[in-house]
Amino acid sequence: MGLGNPGEEYDNTRHNIGFKILDAVADSLKIKFESSRLAFAAEGKVKNKTFILVKPTTFMNLSGKAVNYYLQQEKITLSNLLVITDDIALPMAAIRLRPKGSDGGHNGLKNITEVLSSENYSRLRFGIGNEYPRGGQVDFVLGKWSNDELQIILPKIELAVEAIKDFALMGVEKTMNAYNSK
Repeated sequence: MGLGNPGEEYDNTRHNIGFKILDAVADSLKIKFESSRLAFAAEGKVKNKTFILVKPTTFMNLSGKAVNYYLQQEKITLSNLLVITDDIALPMAAIRLRPKGSDGGHNGLKNITEVLSSENYSRLRFGIGNEYPRGGQVDFVLGKWSNDELQIILPKIELAVEAIKDFALMGVEKTMNAYNSK
């Protein structure tokens, strides 16, 4: 599950890094997203594992509705859920995988936690940095990546793609050990 906001005006924004990473996963699996209920969804396989990629169309602050729907529809357990999201507390392009945790002030994670009544789901946080003036957080996270920033994040997006695949193949603990230090 990649978090972001639907619509062209949000393409290539920092807040939509979850969508951008899932697009890279879909490209690597040679699958395409299709419009579905509450989301754009795609399904593919790596080895013997089925991947269901979901980009909610409910907007960031209501992501829980789409997450809950797909968990129920596809009979996915919380232990197999991975939410990919932006994080201003991490340096730009840093990735951190965690098996559970707080929302850290992220409204998308907050809504997912409320709807699921649980913090016990894995999340892959992708650092977007916090180089904004006081009171400028909204403009920053909804701002577009600069060309210089893209040069920094694109290789880390590829690393995130590999981490996502390994999450499904090896589990959260082994994947954390392999990727959190990179």
